[in-house]
Amino acid sequence: MTLVELRNVTVRFGSVRALHGASLGIQRGEFVVLLGSNGSGKTTLLRVLHGLLDHQGQRRQAGDAPRQAMVFQRPFLMRLSVLNNLRLALWLADVPRAAWAERIAAALRRVGLQGLQRRPARALSGGQQQRLALARAWMVQPQLLYLDEPTSSLDPSAKREVEALLAGFAAEGMTLVMSTHNLGQ
Repeated sequence: MTLVELRNVTVRFGSVRALHGASLGIQRGEFVVLLGSNGSGKTTLLRVLHGLLDHQGQRRQAGDAPRQAMVFQRPFLMRLSVLNNLRLALWLADVPRAAWAERIAAALRRVGLQGLQRRPARALSGGQQQRLALARAWMVQPQLLYLDEPTSSLDPSAKREVEALLAGFAAEGMTLVMSTHNLGQ
């Protein structure tokens, strides 16, 4: 089943043409990698797929729009604790409050951040911040997860941790679309 499809999409930023005639379909359960050099339009394509950018051409979603989330290359974390960053995500996703404690505990276990709930999110290491962003996205149970260069500024150990998390998400049937310039990924 196609979750989102682009046909002949073009995006311009002033005189710069970031995408031209892009067509792509994302099927349920796929792990799609957008591979290209810096400046090749990967992030622009992700933002169009996610519905964040105006464009020319067509963007279609499955009948009931799939629940989706996006993890950016530099995750945006609020000046709050780890716990409150997660609570905010659940509140924004309209998850019933009765489910919050269980989802937060599961998400922290999943990404290996249990015990850090009270720490300021912005005081975490780069790898921990990226894992928090992944926990926040996973916890709202998206059908479609967009990832913009999720390992680009991480050390080799943190990179492997994030890659293992993504492989686990994919094995559970989550649809992933990830941009990278790393051919090894």
